[in-house]
Amino acid sequence: MLTMEEAMKQSATRFAAGEIVKGTIIEVRPKEVLVDIGYKSEGVIPTNEFVDANALKVGGEIDVLIEKLENKDGTVELSHEKAEFKKNWERILTICNEGGTILGKVKSIVKGGLVVNIGVEAFLPASQIDVITPRNLAQFVNNTYEFKVVKINQERQNIVLSRRELIEQERNEKRAKLLAEMVPGDIRKGTVKNITDFGAFIELNGIDGLLHITDMSWGRINHPSELLKVGQEIDVVVLDVNKEKERVSLGLKQKMANPWDSIETKYPVGAKVKGKVVSLVPYGAFVQLEMGVEGLVHVTELSWTKRVAKPSDVLKQDQEIEAIVLGINREEQKISLGIRQLESNPWDNAEAKYAVGARVKGKVRNLTSYGAFVELEEGIDGMIHVSDVSWTRKINHPSEVLKKGDEVEAVVLEVDRPNQRIALGIKQLSQDPWANIDQLYKVGDVVTGKVTKLASFGAFVGLQHDIDGLVHISQVSEERVDKIKNVLKAGQDVTARVIKIDKGERRIGLSIKAASYTDEQLKEEQKIFDALKPGEDLVALQHAFDAADEAKQDGKPE
Repeated sequence: MLTMEEAMKQSATRFAAGEIVKGTIIEVRPKEVLVDIGYKSEGVIPTNEFVDANALKVGGEIDVLIEKLENKDGTVELSHEKAEFKKNWERILTICNEGGTILGKVKSIVKGGLVVNIGVEAFLPASQIDVITPRNLAQFVNNTYEFKVVKINQERQNIVLSRRELIEQERNEKRAKLLAEMVPGDIRKGTVKNITDFGAFIELNGIDGLLHITDMSWGRINHPSELLKVGQEIDVVVLDVNKEKERVSLGLKQKMANPWDSIETKYPVGAKVKGKVVSLVPYGAFVQLEMGVEGLVHVTELSWTKRVAKPSDVLKQDQEIEAIVLGINREEQKISLGIRQLESNPWDNAEAKYAVGARVKGKVRNLTSYGAFVELEEGIDGMIHVSDVSWTRKINHPSEVLKKGDEVEAVVLEVDRPNQRIALGIKQLSQDPWANIDQLYKVGDVVTGKVTKLASFGAFVGLQHDIDGLVHISQVSEERVDKIKNVLKAGQDVTARVIKIDKGERRIGLSIKAASYTDEQLKEEQKIFDALKPGEDLVALQHAFDAADEAKQDGKPE
């Protein structure tokens, strides 16, 4: 029988650090496994050293490597992982030399990649995990994959793996097989992988094909994202296969018949159609009549009478509308539509309704520098030019006599139906006083009136019959007048004598100082008045009035 000392010596001989021995599992704990190797105390192994800790059973036998026969707690430190490493090292060297593959379980995340248990610990760089380097490495931990051994350092016992090479190899094989089998006309199921401005890339179980935007729909689309989403599964038609460049062209619209082939029959010119507004642009609205067929309502075809600045003022996205087919271009796949054609054009009856010479009433809708627009009815305006406001007065701007919103009466002067224009006049409501000026005023007549306007060269006096006369500064007083404003004021009543009537220029010359002259004195004054030079003393009435207008526009004091 062995003594205690002999038994201890024999045990020390059997158990030594670095040795691989058989052990029996006696307890499985959450974080460690207790193993009996026949030594004086049990050994402890962390559970994370096992590929599948759930498969461990009490009584099971495993190989372990002795790391320490006794630690500070008096227990034996064991490693199942290192035992497997030693046992598997030769096998892994053979696999590596042959360029083979090996199954492994991802153990943990380390800087730059993952640690994989393949019987020994190996390193999987992040760039070798997949074709595209993943951002989230945690998703691979505790999963089992097949790997290729790409590098081994026997001295350091380091192994580098690659999963990417196996994936690429598998894809290349699938790609080659697909390219060999695929022919134009095939319908294949694929997944939208990526969307660009010009189309979408479709993954076809091993090869990517391009679905160009022009092959997505028979109709118009602005961007592929209107029809497709990343990750969406679709059936596509193979249009072309380039085996040398490994390129595949795909189509979506080719699964359906081209609706434009029979477009003239389905949508004849003049037909009333229904559709949905799918796009609003500055120049019009696109209306979908059916899938793949859209027509354009140009902004000018929205209303007969209203001046529509932009389609969005009268239409809304996704609005259901009716329209009339105006024209079809099958080659360019274009349909022209009109909305205003659903109603009669009020301008078709404008010549009969607003005959030349007829008196009309309306409200001033807008004022411009050249005239006033008067609304005669909804959508039909007439325009009163500034020259047709008064027979006798020069109107520089319509705001001098009209305001926006005023109700006015006018005479129809002209109707231009093609250009949708009606010319109106206010002065035509009354007779031109200058047609009978000889009956109204004669040279020598004494008249009364109010000063309406002052200018540096004289004053304008409003007479009866809405006629203005001009009193030149030289005709105000017997005394020399330096400034007209020193002797006359706007609104002042004055008495004067007519000393000149110019029918051609439609002007009347007046003299205040001659109001009490005898006939002889008047004749002498007329000679002086007629002798004045236009442009020198601004006596010529046409020039005098023009100068007054210029002074007013320039903001000069009267």
